[in-house]
Amino acid sequence: MTSISGKETKELKFLCWNLEGVRLPRSVRSMIRSKTAILGIVFVLIALAAAIFAPYLSPHDPFKQNVTMRLKPPAWAGGGNSKFFLGTDQLGRCVLSRLIYGARISLIVAAVAVLIAAVLGVALGLIAGFFGGWVDQGIMGVTNFFLSFPYILLAIAIMGVIGPGFSTLILVLGLTSWPVYTRIIRSEVLSVKELEFVDAARALGVREDRILIRHILPNVMNSVMVTASLETARMIINEAFFSFLGLGVQPPIPSWGNMLNDGKAYIFVTWWLVTFPGVAIFLTTLGTNLIGDWLRDLFDPHMVF
Repeated sequence: MTSISGKETKELKFLCWNLEGVRLPRSVRSMIRSKTAILGIVFVLIALAAAIFAPYLSPHDPFKQNVTMRLKPPAWAGGGNSKFFLGTDQLGRCVLSRLIYGARISLIVAAVAVLIAAVLGVALGLIAGFFGGWVDQGIMGVTNFFLSFPYILLAIAIMGVIGPGFSTLILVLGLTSWPVYTRIIRSEVLSVKELEFVDAARALGVREDRILIRHILPNVMNSVMVTASLETARMIINEAFFSFLGLGVQPPIPSWGNMLNDGKAYIFVTWWLVTFPGVAIFLTTLGTNLIGDWLRDLFDPHMVF
């Protein structure tokens, strides 16, 4: 047998896949070292997969009623039916199917509402922080008014006037959540606009709007991403809250909030009607919060990975 020289041993070690020999991107290294980030991503990916592939994952039609199979417990419980793994509701509809389709409604409401709030809030925060003066005072005056007014009462009042519904819920959640972004982005802009690269851009004759969009906005996007991830969890809970009150998505459209509302009358008899949608809401919001914490640490310049 031929022996392996010291040089060849070093080459073999270099070729081995390890974190020391391969320089992974900072985001990947931080995610690998953060077990909570991986857990959060798994929870969110499961919810996204259920929402995207609902027609293929759902074992039954979520709208189909079968009163002869009403209030059946999960398949593993006594009296359960193997065709309905998570049992049935008061109208004989498959709980698992409605849970899967409910992910689609809840995530769409949360994503679109966050998008509306982020676009409006970031735009106002950029303008207020960059231009200052009476513009800043006017925008922050409106922002402080919205923040001082009870959010829940404002949303209920708007939906009471316009009427409940899917589109109304998205607009109400989006148009009442922008102040959070405005305050955060304004404070970031106040710091960024004093940096040297902004002065250099002005000295080169770059227009104010171009400085704002091309130079300042990219430097505050980290805060936008972290805030949006945390706000997504809040929007999921708010959607469930308003649907539970009957002011959000209306039956028979399945959403996690509607499922909680449907099961509240049977909570002491049929535990599965409120348990499974509650667990879905908890795990999804937990996942988005864990991702938000990971993004916050990732964008922190003092963190080393």
